[in-house]
Amino acid sequence: MSAPPYRERSLEPVLRQAAKEFPAIVLTGPRQSGKTTLLGHLFGKTHRRVSLEPENVRLAAMQDPRGFLAGFPPPVFFDEVQYAPSLFPYLKEEIDKHRHRSGQYLLTGSQNLQLLQNVTESLAGRAAIFTLLPLSAREISKELRRPFSWESAARSSLENAWPRHRLWEQIVRGSYPEIATSRRKLLSMWHSSYVQTYLERDVRSLRQVGDLTSFQVFLRALAAQHGQLLDLTHLSGNIGVSLNTAKAWLSVLEATHQVVILRPYYGNLKKRLVKTPKVYFTDSGTLCYLVDLQGAGHAASGPMAGALWEGFVLLDIYKTFLHRGETPRVYFWRTSDGHEVDIIVEHAGRLVPIEVKATATPKPAMAKDVRLFQELFGSMAAPGYVVHTGSERLPLGPGVTALPFRLL
Repeated sequence: MSAPPYRERSLEPVLRQAAKEFPAIVLTGPRQSGKTTLLGHLFGKTHRRVSLEPENVRLAAMQDPRGFLAGFPPPVFFDEVQYAPSLFPYLKEEIDKHRHRSGQYLLTGSQNLQLLQNVTESLAGRAAIFTLLPLSAREISKELRRPFSWESAARSSLENAWPRHRLWEQIVRGSYPEIATSRRKLLSMWHSSYVQTYLERDVRSLRQVGDLTSFQVFLRALAAQHGQLLDLTHLSGNIGVSLNTAKAWLSVLEATHQVVILRPYYGNLKKRLVKTPKVYFTDSGTLCYLVDLQGAGHAASGPMAGALWEGFVLLDIYKTFLHRGETPRVYFWRTSDGHEVDIIVEHAGRLVPIEVKATATPKPAMAKDVRLFQELFGSMAAPGYVVHTGSERLPLGPGVTALPFRLL
């Protein structure tokens, strides 16, 4: 069977520029997000690819690092480099011999915790670091350069709007390139295989999970908390593991890009605010598999519809920033008496409040907490939005617009 056609990624121009300015590029991200494909597309004609995942290659790199690097001189692309952490000091040594040469080494890894620790210790100032997550909506719809609504006064056209049923189909399918761009793949089979492969390769290699069965129970229990305030004490008690174990397992998921921890925005207000973070699964398809949602209709009408839609919008914003080579300055806001804005985006020194509603019929009442946020933060607050599943752009009162996802 032929490989699916290459899907252009927003990160491409950023990587090309970085390769002209830095001796090394480090690209992290979950397995199957397209790291190897992307770097191969950009640099396949100039850099030799060497995967460090096979045991014999890994042992050669660890037992004789200098000899290994001598056998693969730059320009070279080392894939899954976290498997040979002892290689990093010798990479630094090689880079420093020819510090003026840019684009010498391309490095990828799916375990952010170990990889970035080694990069920080050995390649600080020598490597540009980027993250590639599954496809964003802009990448799926081939509108890579489209700015966010709050970044441009120009209004996008609804000509290529995603109908509501397509949005929910995409949520259930997920955004990993292989599954997002091929309707022939069996969803449950693909995601089942992904979770099992991920458990066997990444979780065991991090040595923090002894009982994979208990970890799978934890994984599904955490999936049920998607979009909620993270209560690890309650969760760990329910599944019968210690709080420290739950914290360690969560760190594994975060390090391997399976979840994103969203922090609350504090500001300088005296009003009592909730300080507990929220947890979101990076890919909506993986999440739907874990909570056993097997179709768009099931997802759209079930009790998790609001959380699924909120996470889909949040992660699309998050991915879009990352794939432009920018740090996502994204938060949520919630007071102790229950007022909440789902997403707060820092932009140009102001705060953009965004409420997310799983409805095709937005109403002014849905913007009440956005307006409260604007009142409390005054000139710091930018015009806000209520992002919905429908197709109409509507005013919901002064400073708040109901926005279809397609126009986000």
